[in-house]
Amino acid sequence: MCGIVAYTGDQPAKEILIEGLKRLEYRGYDSSGIFIANATPYLARAVGKVAELERQVWNSAPDGVAGIAHTRWATHGKPSEVNAHPHADCAGKLYLVHNGIIENYLMLKKRLLEAGHKFKSETDTEVLAHLVEANYQGNLQAAVQKALLQVQGTFGIAVMHVDHPSSIVVARRGSPIILGIGENASLAASDASALAQHTDQVVFLEDNEVACLEPGTFSITTLDNRSVSRGTTNLDWNIESMDRGSFPHYMLKEIFEQPESVENALRGRVNHSEAVAKLGGLESVQERLLQARHMIIVSCGTSYYAGLFGRYVIETLTDLTVETELASEFRYRKLNIRPGTVVLAISQSGETADTLAALREAKRKGALVLGLVNVVGSTIARETHAGVYSHAGIEVGVASTKSFSSQLTILTLLALLIGRSRDLSYEEGNEIIRALEKVPDQIREILKQAGSIRQLAEKYCHSDHFLFIGRKFQYPIALEGALKLKEIAYIHSEAYAAGEMKHGPIALIDPQFPTLALALEDASYERVVSNMQEIRAREGKIIAITTEGNTKLGNLVDDLVYIPRTHEAVAPLLTVVPLQLFAYYCGVLLGRDVDKPRNLAKSVTVE
Repeated sequence: MCGIVAYTGDQPAKEILIEGLKRLEYRGYDSSGIFIANATPYLARAVGKVAELERQVWNSAPDGVAGIAHTRWATHGKPSEVNAHPHADCAGKLYLVHNGIIENYLMLKKRLLEAGHKFKSETDTEVLAHLVEANYQGNLQAAVQKALLQVQGTFGIAVMHVDHPSSIVVARRGSPIILGIGENASLAASDASALAQHTDQVVFLEDNEVACLEPGTFSITTLDNRSVSRGTTNLDWNIESMDRGSFPHYMLKEIFEQPESVENALRGRVNHSEAVAKLGGLESVQERLLQARHMIIVSCGTSYYAGLFGRYVIETLTDLTVETELASEFRYRKLNIRPGTVVLAISQSGETADTLAALREAKRKGALVLGLVNVVGSTIARETHAGVYSHAGIEVGVASTKSFSSQLTILTLLALLIGRSRDLSYEEGNEIIRALEKVPDQIREILKQAGSIRQLAEKYCHSDHFLFIGRKFQYPIALEGALKLKEIAYIHSEAYAAGEMKHGPIALIDPQFPTLALALEDASYERVVSNMQEIRAREGKIIAITTEGNTKLGNLVDDLVYIPRTHEAVAPLLTVVPLQLFAYYCGVLLGRDVDKPRNLAKSVTVE
């Protein structure tokens, strides 16, 4: 959510800042703005796409060599030019951009108004600009430190002052800020993708730290002005992977990248001779992990559905009891973290605010906390005791696709690792490994059906409602399929465990309410078929995803999609692919912005 880019160096800042904002468009936003330091300070803001801001900047911006820019996702105040960032102080000398939420902004605003400050926007962010102004006495970094000590809430900020045109002060608490250091240039951003084209040397700010950037150099202190020594690390990021290539949308490209992303998740992580997984990121805590009796998986959105799958596969292959919790609710419960409890936090970005809050609460209660993230160096990766990277690569589309299948792969490997230390046999372990290693080629086979799945979308995309059903391993995939259709096509869709049909949802079924049923020939097949018969008896239309070679559903369903035969614990890696394609094509046919769905953000860094 939101995006920050800052640059100070010896090149024209406007090109670097606008290009950086474009790299951050996938995070979700509704307005944007830019400030460039120059003899005459330059500020421009626009509602809508970055292209609107770009047109203004190209026509009027000076060639200054330092500046800050921002994409805003509205929280306080509607999307408008006056609410867009950067925000200025009363004198028009200090400019600030902000990600996060200031919880005590009303109290601070009241105090500042009483002191004579004039506000122009409805935002909580503008309070920060005036608060820094109130503390400014010639030293911008000191003013930022003093101001932020009065703030409750989360922030990632970048601040400039016309009296210090080559300096940028950045700070964070709960919202990511990454520094990039190049030759004669320093950058900062809320996401590494905005830096990758300019440098591979980065520094991750920690909470309650402030950095002062000058061209080619930086210094870090804490909010209470203690010096921090931290060197740069290498950014392992391939900028070419952000190119769409021949695909019309990033989402379709990323769906088609899943064979490679699953291969990457598996690479080097399977020991065939012992039929066990090898997860190097967990080796430092492996003894505690293998002695665990209880696991709690915390996550949000698509990652939550991956966690639900994780519950099924870990309980199937091990003797652990597993709970799956929405991270946004986890810390509000009265937690009973017993000895031997592991908490696994799953997040594609590694910056999800609710998941961070959950893992911090679990650490406070003494749990072993593990992370499963895609972004190296992210906050969750740094704050957990140990973890695993999914290695899915850059995912630009807001709706997670390849990150989800990579998460399922890692969770299966984790179950295999723990299970082989308990009572999972060598032969059972080998069966899982053989099934996983076939998945990339099996996904490639499914992707060959993209044309026929588009035809299904043409047939059903004008439905106002949709129902998804599945059992056991397929229940979380039904939930994910419904979420994708909501996110991408804006079609109201619900998902239920198929056995719940008769407990309420069947009341919705009529000829205009189609159902997508996950009906693989596995242990729950006959029961799912029974639920489908209940739907058919009420004249509901049915699309079924079933196992290749199954000829028994022809008279029961309206349309069929086949997937290759595999182990039931691995099958979700296959069934999710046609659901992703179906949602994608429905979105395209309905004219939706499938890469940047309305109101959504790639990385949810506020609660």
